[in-house]
Amino acid sequence: MSSKQNNADRFSGFADVYENARPKMPKYPVEIICRYLGKAPQLVVDMGCGTGLSTEIWRDVSGRVIGIEPNDDMRGIAERKADGKTSFIKAFSDNTGLEDCCADAVVCSQSFHWMEPTSTLKEVNRILKEHGVFATVDCDWPLVSNWEAEKAYMSLYGRVLEIESQVPEVKDTFVRYSKDKHLENIMKSGYFTYAREILFSSREECTKERFRNIILSQGSTQTILKKRPELIEKELASFYEAIDSCFGEETFDIDFCYRMRIGVK
Repeated sequence: MSSKQNNADRFSGFADVYENARPKMPKYPVEIICRYLGKAPQLVVDMGCGTGLSTEIWRDVSGRVIGIEPNDDMRGIAERKADGKTSFIKAFSDNTGLEDCCADAVVCSQSFHWMEPTSTLKEVNRILKEHGVFATVDCDWPLVSNWEAEKAYMSLYGRVLEIESQVPEVKDTFVRYSKDKHLENIMKSGYFTYAREILFSSREECTKERFRNIILSQGSTQTILKKRPELIEKELASFYEAIDSCFGEETFDIDFCYRMRIGVK
């Protein structure tokens, strides 16, 4: 099985958790992409769109938006959001099946690190119009909330990463490409006349249930729960206990911190 199929399969079985825990695309990157284009886009391609959380915001901005998602579970939820302007396609990032020079913007929201960068950027270049914009938008973890909750999150996530790097049943199920290389890969591709990184944050409401589920929406955590759950049971229980002690039943504010790497063709 290919690495890109393994990466797609990694997100099977928890699409509902992902849909209800992860943030929607904030307005800020949309505004910047439109500013760099100098107009409202006619077509936006949301590459690796998951459940469509990053697709919906373009409905009122772009003439059309197409979500590309190879995972059937994730795309199944996304397709419920389809309408006259929004559609979803099963495809991989290196072979979308779209026409040459069709898109004003191609966006990867928390997805580019699951795509082989050289072949993906070649496809991005093929479908982007002249002066079109490519952008990757990624969250930094943990989300900003309560320092004790953040510490508990990172303690669990550290254990997740340790298992990923050491346990063959988990280690051999995926290929992850470094987010720290996104801007370098964009610049070195030779397809873009200008590229830069932009940092921003976005505030949302949260509950303790959503806070717990954010780490359960990570493919890393889910793979361990599928393959070797006994390796993380103790740490997961401690995490739940810590979150319950940090937050009551009321809603509270959280900040998602983002890094956007952007290239103009």
